Amino acid sequence: MDSRLDFLGSPIAAKLLKHILSAGKVVNDSALPAATQELVALRVSQINGCSVCVDMHTKEAAHRGETSVRLNLVAAWREATVFTDAERAALKLAEQGTRVADAAGGVTDEAWADAAKHYGEDQLAALVSLIAIMNTVNRLNIITQQPAGAYRPGRHG
Repeated sequence: MDSRLDFLGSPIAAKLLKHILSAGKVVNDSALPAATQELVALRVSQINGCSVCVDMHTKEAAHRGETSVRLNLVAAWREATVFTDAERAALKLAEQGTRVADAAGGVTDEAWADAAKHYGEDQLAALVSLIAIMNTVNRLNIITQQPAGAYRPGRHG
């Protein structure tokens, strides 16, 4: 599959990508655990059907030591026993924040309170930002049909 748009070949797309990557660096440099960041990025990308992001975040997480069992169970996190309560709260917030049109009212007070039990204000800010950034990147990749499968860990940071 060929992509519809070369992000680096378009001055506007390249500038946008630069700003999105800068926003992502703020999240990456935050106190939100790296493992949680990868799990959330993967789950948001699974929900949205962004194959290039699923490819990237699965490989990045594995490269950083994440187990194949946990990666394979992200889509079924509710029934899986391999995630911490904090990770489960982050995944719940990510799902509700991604499925805004499907979830009456968006993110529930219960999901927010559950996440707030496990994460401080700065970590919550990073988590919310990550969910928003991933939804943006997923849509850019899906609209432009970016191909998946060739990602190498460490390529974007």
